[in-house]
Amino acid sequence: MTDEQLPAEKPEPSAEPSGVDLARVALRAAKAQARARGDAAQQKRQARRGGGLRSGARADGRDPMAFGAAINRLITERGWETPAAVGGVMGRWPQIVGEDLAKHCVPDKYDEDERVLVVRCDSTAWATNLRLLAPQLVARLNEDLGHGAVNLIKVNGPGGPPRRYGPLRAPGSTGPGDTYG
Repeated sequence: MTDEQLPAEKPEPSAEPSGVDLARVALRAAKAQARARGDAAQQKRQARRGGGLRSGARADGRDPMAFGAAINRLITERGWETPAAVGGVMGRWPQIVGEDLAKHCVPDKYDEDERVLVVRCDSTAWATNLRLLAPQLVARLNEDLGHGAVNLIKVNGPGGPPRRYGPLRAPGSTGPGDTYG
């Protein structure tokens, strides 16, 4: 028998597809994705023609929003209700604690994780007064903001002058590190 008379041998199927087979699979996947995109675009066009997204006299989701409504929606979507409410407390501090106390004690920061409001006072006497009033103030804040918004009020007194090291000090120096370099 000659080579022409021998039956053609079929290649044995391999476990992994060859380059041509991979190209066919990729082409089929690309065609399916293009078909899906075309179907989605066709549905959008039909929806526009059919009246689902037609413009008219009635309000729909495409209309402009009022600024306040947009801000409220953003706050709700991001979960910023408590920090925004506490920020409002800092703006209304004199109405919440009273004019006398507000003149001497100012909210400094709010720790959302610990739910602690830090208040800074201008004298130790006012800091002591605020520490005595703290339980009533926490109750008032939670009544205004919602239960559990503030667990504790941390009161800081006035900050003292910067610490100066050593008995002798050169005028204008910034501390022990200013002599090296």
